[in-house]
Amino acid sequence: MRMSSEDSNPAAIPTPGLDTQGDGRWMSMHNRFVADSKDKEPDVLFVGDSLVQLLQQFEVWRQLFSPLHALNFGVGGDATQHVLWRLTNGELDHISPKVVGVLPRGKNHNPLREKNAQVNQLVQEALPALPQTSYLDVDPGFVHSDGSISHQDLYDYLHLSSHGYQAVCKPLLAAIKALLEAPREN
Repeated sequence: MRMSSEDSNPAAIPTPGLDTQGDGRWMSMHNRFVADSKDKEPDVLFVGDSLVQLLQQFEVWRQLFSPLHALNFGVGGDATQHVLWRLTNGELDHISPKVVGVLPRGKNHNPLREKNAQVNQLVQEALPALPQTSYLDVDPGFVHSDGSISHQDLYDYLHLSSHGYQAVCKPLLAAIKALLEAPREN
């Protein structure tokens, strides 16, 4: 994946995460993922931000994804450019997962969410040219028509609760299993 500095979208330029805590945490996590990948043969890899990172702390991870030989490379606060940097700087060097899951944030009426919706539309339009790529909208309606969010789904109105992960992960598991069982193209 080559991105040029001429790209107008900063999210398209792989960039290391900022050390916002001042303790080297982001790079330490990246280095741990690179080291962990050296002795693993995952069928599934999840990458993303805190929604991915926190997933492995819930029972749904052990029930649904551990049996699939899944790795979780989630880092709180990561943005697209950080994930791109991590994937192009070692995290995929020793593994060849059959499925890579990227769990982006949901939608809400604000400029960032509207931009996300535009990006999702562009991804969907690009899919016909990417035969081994699929898009799955796993939002079961967390944001209600009045703009409210239930704390039962997102305990702090940002991160998923156990109930929220169940709602997202069941359709995600079905899609992953379908991809794992599909004939491989060369």
